[in-house]
Amino acid sequence: MCDNDDVRWMGVALKEAEAALDGGDFPVGCIVVAEGRVVATGRRSGTAEGPGNELDHAEVTALRCLMESGGLSKGVPSTLYCTMEPCLMCFGAILLSGVSRVVWAYEDAMGGGASCDLGSVGPLYRDSGVEVKGRVLRGESLALFKRFFSNPHNGYWKDSFLERYTLEAV
Repeated sequence: MCDNDDVRWMGVALKEAEAALDGGDFPVGCIVVAEGRVVATGRRSGTAEGPGNELDHAEVTALRCLMESGGLSKGVPSTLYCTMEPCLMCFGAILLSGVSRVVWAYEDAMGGGASCDLGSVGPLYRDSGVEVKGRVLRGESLALFKRFFSNPHNGYWKDSFLERYTLEAV
């Protein structure tokens, strides 16, 4: 896909992130695109109250949606767009999902997994062939995270390295 397609589809993922934020959750949105259409969506949940559910990440939700709809046809190129760099848990799931490409917007300075050295992991993950591209519409995604962390009612990752990094980021 060309850069214009990446911008277009990341805009759709940002709408998922805005919906999460509107519900009081951490503003991560995710979509999976194959053959020019959205085949799965997900948004972060489980962070509006309490310490936060660390399983209901946007990427996991989108991958679950994808699998429940029959998954990807073998050999069909697909791209997962996410408004924040996937964490290690999500990146591992993505590598196993059959998705061929990952595009993310805002770096996860505290727990990003998309930049890990796949040469140092087992062949199950290492041989996935997934292409990764970051920082597409970073500013737009960063604005959502700044809104989240600026709201005193949001306690998720309050006083964390990620909060400080985000509020100081430009």
